[in-house]
Amino acid sequence: MTADGKIDTFERKGSLISSAKDKARVDELRASVDGILVGGKTLSGEAPKLTVKNEALRQDRIKQGRSENPIKIGVASNINISLGSDFIKVGPARVVIFTTPQTSISQIEQFRAHGVEVFVENSAQVDLTNMMHTLKKIGVDSLMVEGGGTINFELMRLGLVDELMIYIAPMIFGGAHSPTVADGFGLIREHVLSLKLSHVEQWEDGGVILRYKFL
Repeated sequence: MTADGKIDTFERKGSLISSAKDKARVDELRASVDGILVGGKTLSGEAPKLTVKNEALRQDRIKQGRSENPIKIGVASNINISLGSDFIKVGPARVVIFTTPQTSISQIEQFRAHGVEVFVENSAQVDLTNMMHTLKKIGVDSLMVEGGGTINFELMRLGLVDELMIYIAPMIFGGAHSPTVADGFGLIREHVLSLKLSHVEQWEDGGVILRYKFL
């Protein structure tokens, strides 16, 4: 995020924030986990690849008996992306989607015909707690969330996050409607989520890494 807590500009086009060093850090983190999750706005707005970029890191995963890339996971009440989306076509990677009947049957059938695993929950929204249980069953023991502020907040609010890792870039985006790390409807002061700072690292490029544990 930026120094003023934004994860994108008001345009919401996936503006670059990370430095080259931070991109390498994120790639190493991706290579270490079983799955990477994003929400609907990130899926439709950015079509993320969610793959490990570094060849050596991918080969290390293979040597460990793991897939070349982590499982790519998308979650939204209505998934409206094309089969040509980088989220689906760039790999090799197992692709999993969690959605509701708001996603059309024809769209779901197309996803499945192209090897995408689709879990449909018969409700207005995906139950994120149930989703986490399902992910555990299909082999996701460690999950990285690269979502936007809405999915981030919901996962944190429901107590489904163990650790928050933040790179703070030396820049300001501003904007009352620019997305932040945790958006959603927010919490009253009595229900605040408490954190314990576990690590601080300052980089020469002006960036700062913070790691928090949820209490």
